[in-house]
Amino acid sequence: MRPRSPSRRRLLESLLALPAGLALSALHAAPLPLLPLLTRPIPASGEQLPLVGLGSWITFNVGRDPKGRAESGAVMRAFFAGGGRMIDSSPMYGSAQEVIGEALQAIKPARLFAADKVWIGDAEDGPAQVEISRRRWGVPRFDLLQVHNLLAWEAHLPALLAMKRAGRLRYVGITTSEGRRHAEIEKIMASQPIDFVQVSYNVLDREVERRILPLARERRIGVIVNRPFRQGDLTRALAGKPLPGWAAELGCTSWAQALLKFILAHPAVSCAIPATTSVAHVRENLLAGAGRLPDEALRRRIVQDVERLA
Repeated sequence: MRPRSPSRRRLLESLLALPAGLALSALHAAPLPLLPLLTRPIPASGEQLPLVGLGSWITFNVGRDPKGRAESGAVMRAFFAGGGRMIDSSPMYGSAQEVIGEALQAIKPARLFAADKVWIGDAEDGPAQVEISRRRWGVPRFDLLQVHNLLAWEAHLPALLAMKRAGRLRYVGITTSEGRRHAEIEKIMASQPIDFVQVSYNVLDREVERRILPLARERRIGVIVNRPFRQGDLTRALAGKPLPGWAAELGCTSWAQALLKFILAHPAVSCAIPATTSVAHVRENLLAGAGRLPDEALRRRIVQDVERLA
């Protein structure tokens, strides 16, 4: 299904819902994209979700450092001001959940899609861990809970599905990263009633195109993409290399935007979640989720150029 562009009015409404002073500072801190953010429906429900989300691995693990927390809060303000919704975290990510919760309390975004994970070997402790995570975020419930890296998934997944049936959770998913355990991921996708799968996918790491992305479309499972820049390795490798002519056709002014547009153009992808400590980078990432996306022929050209240059 083709991405959908919501009206700018919806983006402005999210700012108007903030306290007056914060709304003004958000408008100045993070100008709205020139084009509305593209959305794609979550297969399980049809709910529209912006194609660019926000990850928190490493970047939000700043402990009690005031400067780090202020930078993380500024990134979140810019993200919401630009129309973003999904923030993804995990108990594995150190202080990230507390940092997110502190910023959410200050920002009070009108439209948050809260995605977190259960990550604990003893399945009996899963519900307690979820409750601790919820309190750290300061949300009434999570939109999405995922079994992180399939740890004890046989026990955690039924518990999460029960939470969903009870109305304490909206969506259930599983995750992996760096290309691990894809065969097991496929088996779970084929046999369990999950709503999302989170995998690593980028211009150079395309293994999920073979089976996981087609299976997600077949089974109506949303796909969240982590490591879109190989944790910065891709953008560093391309730094200083001139953008090819096709970048202008897509409205890209940076390699980061081109790399994200490659991912977002795949019809199985629901959302990519780049992580950053930079307000400028979060704005740049959001702009990749607006305007034109490459067709399949152009995606092949992007792969060829990146393989040649990176």
